[in-house]
Amino acid sequence: MNKLPNILRKRSRTVLGILSGTSVDAVDIVLTCLTGNGLKMKIEILGYIEFKIPLKLRNYVLRTSDLSSGTVEDVCKLNVILGQFYSRCILSALKSFGFKPENVDLIGSHGQTIYHIPWKKKSLGFNTNSTLQIGDPSVIANCTGITTVGDFRISDVGAGGSGAPLVPYLDFVLYADKNINRILLNIGGISNITILPAGVKFGTIKAFDTGPGNMMIDFLTYKFFEKPFDKDAKLALKGNINSDLFNSLRKRDKYYSIRPPKSTGREYYNGDFIEKALEDYNKLSAFDILRTFTEYTAYTVAYNINKYSGFDGQFELIISGGGAHNPILSSSLGKYMGNAKITNVDKNGITTDNKEAVLFAVLANEAVSGIPANLMAVTGSRKKAVLGKICQVVENV
Repeated sequence: MNKLPNILRKRSRTVLGILSGTSVDAVDIVLTCLTGNGLKMKIEILGYIEFKIPLKLRNYVLRTSDLSSGTVEDVCKLNVILGQFYSRCILSALKSFGFKPENVDLIGSHGQTIYHIPWKKKSLGFNTNSTLQIGDPSVIANCTGITTVGDFRISDVGAGGSGAPLVPYLDFVLYADKNINRILLNIGGISNITILPAGVKFGTIKAFDTGPGNMMIDFLTYKFFEKPFDKDAKLALKGNINSDLFNSLRKRDKYYSIRPPKSTGREYYNGDFIEKALEDYNKLSAFDILRTFTEYTAYTVAYNINKYSGFDGQFELIISGGGAHNPILSSSLGKYMGNAKITNVDKNGITTDNKEAVLFAVLANEAVSGIPANLMAVTGSRKKAVLGKICQVVENV
C-alpha cells in the first residue's frame, strides 16, 4: 500500500530533516512535528543529533568534488553510498529519539553538493546553470521505509534559477517582522545571508552567498594541524592578522564583491584557491595564516551586509551554522558593523546547529503539500517552483 495518500490527509506531520553541508564534516538530523504551511506553520522540535562523517568517506567526497581527481565512477558510487550512509544515521537517530520508522511521515534530505555552477554557461547549444547533489533520496526511502523528499535545488534550476540559497524560505517563516530590520547569517562551509527589512514581503526578499564560511578555515586547520576544524578558534587566536596576505586575498577573490543574486561553493573556494593565495606567503606562521583567513571570512560577510542590506540604522544580525561558535568571526563582525545587534539563532528549539536540518524538514513538508518554496528574486528563476523530488515507498500488508 502506498503511504503518500495517508500523509497528505494529515495536518500535522512528523518530518525528519537531514543535512551534510559543504564542509562534509558531519550529518545533522532533526526530528520535527510540522503543523500547517508557510507563515502559519508551527514547528516543534522533537529531537536533534549529529553524526561525524568518517574521515575516509569525507576524503572520498572531497576528492570526488575536485575536477582534477573526481571521476564519473566516483560520483556514481557515492550517490548510493551516501544514501546508504544517511539511512544508517537516520535509523540510529530515530532509535535515540525513541521513534520507530513507521511513526515518521517524511524525510527531507538535502544530499551532498558535489558540484554547483550558479552562472549560466553555453554548452552544446544550451545556455544554463547547473547543480548536482548526491546521496539519492530513492536509496534513503527504500533503506528506511520512509517517504523521502530530496534533490531540492534542481527544480529551481529548471525554472531558470541558480538553485541556491534555499534557507531564505525558513528565515522568512521564522523571522519576518513588521517593525524590526533583521539579517539572518548562516556560516556553514559557505556564508549566506537573508535580508529581512521591517514589513518585508515574500517576493521581495534579498538573500545570497556572501563568500567563504568555514570552508577555507577548515582546509587550513587540517593542512597545518591535522584537525578537522578550529574549535572555538583556539588555533587562530594564537596568530596575528597579516595585512599583506589579507589585502592579497581581497584582490584575488573575485566573488565576494559581485553584486547579488549570486551563489558559490567548493568549486570556487577550494584547495587550489587557497594554495595559490599562499604562494607568496609560505614563510608566515601557520597561526598567522589561519588568523588572517578567519578575519578575511568575517570581512567578506560584513562587506556584503554593509553594501547590500540598505540598513542605515540598527538591525539584528542572527547567526547560525558552525561558524556561530567561532569567537573571532563574531567579534570581527561586530567590529566591521557597529550598527548590528548580534545574537545566535535560538527560537522554539531551533538553534545554530539544527536550523539547516529543520529547513529540509520544512521543504519536504511544503513539497508534498504542493507549495512553491523558491524565492524568484533570490535565485533569479523565471517562475515559482515546488522544490524536491518525492520518492515513495510501498507499505507491505
